[in-house]
Amino acid sequence: MSRRIEIELTSKRNDGTWTWRAAGAREPKGVVADSLVPGTASVSDVVRAEVESDLDGTRVLSIATTKTKTERSNVLQLIPNEKPFEGVTSQLRKKDRDNKGPRRDKNRDKKGGSSDRPSRPRFETPPELPMRPKPKRLKAGRKNVDEVLVALPEAQRTIAEKVLQGGIPAVRAAVEEQNKQAVSEGKEKIPADGLVVMAEQLLPKLRVAEWLDRAMAAERIITEIDLRDLRSVVVSADDPAIARDESTRTLAATMKKALIDRQKTELDNWFQDIRSAVEVGRTVRALKLSSQPPKAGVPFPPDLALQLAAATSASLTADAPPERWITVLEAAAFSPVRAQVIPPHPAATVSADLTKTVQRLGVLMPQIAALYGIEVDPKSPAPRPLRPQRDPKDKKGREQRDKKPESKGDKPRSSPKGKTAPKKETTDVAVQPETETETVAPAQPEAVAPAQPEAVTPAQPDEVTPKTQTETDQSGTDTVSS
Repeated sequence: MSRRIEIELTSKRNDGTWTWRAAGAREPKGVVADSLVPGTASVSDVVRAEVESDLDGTRVLSIATTKTKTERSNVLQLIPNEKPFEGVTSQLRKKDRDNKGPRRDKNRDKKGGSSDRPSRPRFETPPELPMRPKPKRLKAGRKNVDEVLVALPEAQRTIAEKVLQGGIPAVRAAVEEQNKQAVSEGKEKIPADGLVVMAEQLLPKLRVAEWLDRAMAAERIITEIDLRDLRSVVVSADDPAIARDESTRTLAATMKKALIDRQKTELDNWFQDIRSAVEVGRTVRALKLSSQPPKAGVPFPPDLALQLAAATSASLTADAPPERWITVLEAAAFSPVRAQVIPPHPAATVSADLTKTVQRLGVLMPQIAALYGIEVDPKSPAPRPLRPQRDPKDKKGREQRDKKPESKGDKPRSSPKGKTAPKKETTDVAVQPETETETVAPAQPEAVAPAQPEAVTPAQPDEVTPKTQTETDQSGTDTVSS
């Protein structure tokens, strides 16, 4: 089958034939007769030829005549001019409004609203307030606990680990589980009374060590620690097992004094944040702050209560949208000033969501329910604050929250630094004591009764014990209760 390629005439022989090769390549190449080459062709010309390839090689069948370039005709010639060049400029003509009548904005007032229709209500965003840094949570170490574990004999470390995880009930549960496994395997049961007595003897030392670790960690961040963690440290210091130890008395007194100072400082900051939010117009933020006191049972100041209630009532206007009413009512229902919030008029536009909100919060705010003509049963239970709704599209954040790390109590206790961890099993509580260790195992089970743990009823100071009962002052302002 023939095909067309471009060939280059490389030379002309004496016998009249021409040698050729593919243009820009060494092969294919060959010889072509003079009768096929155009008369105007010369050496080094590139022409288009029709060739055919077979076993003998490539031979030229025909060569097309070369195209000659024709000169262009009817071309305009640029004649130079000695005059300087001047660019062309354009200017748009201004519109003449005299013939189109008066403009619409001439009938508008100075504020920009039309005179024939009422202006829409506008909500201006109040300025932002700086947020206080979040307090640090307590993260206790294991220095004192590790020292106690190292000082114990190897036979008692397994029981001590169980006591640290769950106290005496954890030891009993582990022994029961091990006895069930022994019965299924046909082995003898392990006497639990001696192990429980040993655990009760180790419990005071372990409680003191744990408290010292928590107290030392709290002392390092005493000015930034969360009040909840600091209260738990102070309350646990009144445990008889901890209070009897001389090593904890000085540190416990320091913790109690620090708690009193921190509570006073947090109360002052709390009142200041509420006043600042009311002054700049952040009513919802002030209501939410008022329902989260740093100390439960603190009476709300009457002057601040009147100021916050007046700002809340003023924000609930008739022309406010239903969404604004819902947001303010949800925040005011759990505030200590909820009984003093009395809007002058209901909302002009009442949506289905607003009606449901008033019905749900009617027990806490009966004056709002009466304003909308809704009857509420006073014996119905009080509602709880709504939780913030999660975004259904936030799948990545939901997966990260589901993958929570194990709590500190569930993690296996690591051995002290520089010490070899004793080999033990998680469920194997029964240990064989060494020859020099005294064996606590009674000959008759009914003769040895486990020691009853002493009832722990710490006397909590007034500064520490949170009040759970709601108090009401003479002015009618509710106290904040957790």
